[in-house]
Amino acid sequence: MTEIWHNPRCSKSRQTLSLLETRGIAPRIRLYQADAPSEAEIRAALAALGRPAIDLVRSGDALFRDLGLAKDAGEAQLIAAMAAHPALIERPLVLHDGRAALGRPPEAVLDLF
Repeated sequence: MTEIWHNPRCSKSRQTLSLLETRGIAPRIRLYQADAPSEAEIRAALAALGRPAIDLVRSGDALFRDLGLAKDAGEAQLIAAMAAHPALIERPLVLHDGRAALGRPPEAVLDLF
């Protein structure tokens, strides 16, 4: 199964979804801001990405600063912040067969298929 953590207000997220659909891939669409992933789901996504938590956080977002977070914050702190404030999660994230990719650029997700 393929899943996209999607924000329809984000152009990269819309472009990534469109790219998948034009390739005949119909992902399960998770509106992650309304259906926030748990800490366990975020940990699983990070493991599938093979990247640290800071790579999945929108560290340039004002919310990141407002929460007093820093780029050198620990994994547990960043994961907890993303679970509590899903707007901090970088988008879009595509999960497929135990692997994941960020759609920045959108074409980066094609390596999953």
